[in-house]
Amino acid sequence: MYELLEKIDSPEELKKLSVEQLRQLCDEIRRYMVECCAVNPGHLGSSLGAVELIVALHYVYNTPTDKLVFDVGHQAYAHKILTGRREIFKANRTREGISGFPKMAESPYDAFGAGHSSTSISAALGYAEAAALKGSTDKSVAIIGDGALTGGMAWEGLNNAGASKADILVLLNDNNISIDQAKGGLHDYLLRVTTSATYNKVKRKVWNVLGEGWLRNRIQKTVVDTKSNLVRRSGGALFESLGFRYFGPVDGNDVEQMVETLRRIRDLKGPRILHVHTRKGAGYAPAEADPTVWHAPGKFNPETGERIKSPYPAARYQDVFGEVLTEIAGADSRVVGVTPAMASGCGMTKFAEAFPDRFFDVGIEEEHAVTFSAGLAAGGMRPFCNIYSSFSQRAYDQIIHDVALQGLPVVFCFDRAGLVGEDGPTHHGCFDLAAYRSIPGLTVSAPRNELELKNLMFTALDAGIPFIIRYPRGCGEGVEWKDVPSGILPLGKGSRLVEGSGVAVLGIGPVVNRAVEAAMRMKEEGLATPAVWDMRFLKPLDESILEAASAFKYIVTVEDGCLGGGLYGAVSEYFAPRAGSPVVKGVGIPDRFIAQDSQKGQRRECGMDTDSIYGLLSGLMKNI
Repeated sequence: MYELLEKIDSPEELKKLSVEQLRQLCDEIRRYMVECCAVNPGHLGSSLGAVELIVALHYVYNTPTDKLVFDVGHQAYAHKILTGRREIFKANRTREGISGFPKMAESPYDAFGAGHSSTSISAALGYAEAAALKGSTDKSVAIIGDGALTGGMAWEGLNNAGASKADILVLLNDNNISIDQAKGGLHDYLLRVTTSATYNKVKRKVWNVLGEGWLRNRIQKTVVDTKSNLVRRSGGALFESLGFRYFGPVDGNDVEQMVETLRRIRDLKGPRILHVHTRKGAGYAPAEADPTVWHAPGKFNPETGERIKSPYPAARYQDVFGEVLTEIAGADSRVVGVTPAMASGCGMTKFAEAFPDRFFDVGIEEEHAVTFSAGLAAGGMRPFCNIYSSFSQRAYDQIIHDVALQGLPVVFCFDRAGLVGEDGPTHHGCFDLAAYRSIPGLTVSAPRNELELKNLMFTALDAGIPFIIRYPRGCGEGVEWKDVPSGILPLGKGSRLVEGSGVAVLGIGPVVNRAVEAAMRMKEEGLATPAVWDMRFLKPLDESILEAASAFKYIVTVEDGCLGGGLYGAVSEYFAPRAGSPVVKGVGIPDRFIAQDSQKGQRRECGMDTDSIYGLLSGLMKNI
């Protein structure tokens, strides 16, 4: 079935193939990838487009001695399949399998871990400089997509690499034609000449004969100016101005051309950039037709491309956010939406359609998104800035200095808070509660259901202060919210959900519903019932609830964030100086990175499911 692929367990076996056989191998890899992802979903579109360039890289370079540093990792499935993980790829993104992203602990071929974007150039430059310091000839390649190139860190890396003269190749995988493609005979000729070993050998000899001085500088300036004009149409002038030698564009889905080009430039010295064009979803018609949907399509029929959609048991939080934001904006012309390239993921597409002039997708630029939002707020607008919780960590400094310190009314909506499931530790929103609780002037909240999210969004707009609302990936609790009038919630105030005695449960976010379920089960079984409060706000804390809880023997905090520094930390700090305080115990994410698994499995592992909370509460009740 897979004539060539089944014989390859490492790049060494790959090198035994002829260049002519590589095209068949690419077809087999693509077919295998589709079959695996059809039943075990993952990030498919980008990886389909990158098959040929990854095969060519492993064919030409001596991995893992030479370092291939991927950006994000969405494009790296062929890399995993070729590096001894073909069989276990069937369990990609599962608890028993491998990570969906490059992970150093998983394989020596994964030179650097990557779950978010724009890091590859900096990491590859670090490898290149380390090799130079050790006197090594190991090569270093950064593989970065055009989307990730929008990130500021990528340009910081380019700036440093270009000035460093380091031996680094940046492979720009342009799958969205964000840099215009050059065509025609002149382009093909320029590519052949600039990558020619003879051309580069003669060039080095000429420079050596001329030596340093005005004549060499004059000639070099003339050459650079001429070449710059020739490659300007393909975007090369920009990279050359940063100190890179520019090559391309090359058809990244032509494996033979990729091998020939990489062979020509592999042993050149200094910073180089190879610009390749690929088609997202290449080789699989449904993915080529709709690259956005097929970025991560879920389960599907590999023969027909028909997606197998599971009905949602309740509205997803991101959809609630999008509809409520659209409603709010319809009533208030100051409301604008800002997202760093996550419009569809965060549910902002409906808002974008309704208010295109008030929608801003700034690209993969979290730091810029925050300060841009601050500028909008300073200019009289009311921005709702939606960032995935994990990615908000990149903008921590901007949230402090540009928003909180200046008291600007930016509403941060942190999607994917808590445990996110199969994407694993690079995407978990574990640290937001602990990280942002320490910032003065910042309100931090978490709704327990869809209606609470709606009310908190209206509350944040009304408050006119720096405000965080964080909520999880996936479906809500199934409560009615669409036809329920919005309400303004009192800041820093929670609510009692269950009356009880002996044990007080203080929860925040949807996990508080699991505590309610555990308490109700205890009541139905005739056991003593703990009291349960929804804190709703981590900052400011509802001290009236804490005062009421002080009468209990035990307090159990429940949160879908890290235990250190979050709600558990806040409650423990409150009671620490008070004599005779109750014993405080915490339920949340422990002090370790939680591996990829279903969200259900991860919550069970962390003791955040109903059964685990029931076991803890019933055990404490026996000690009263």
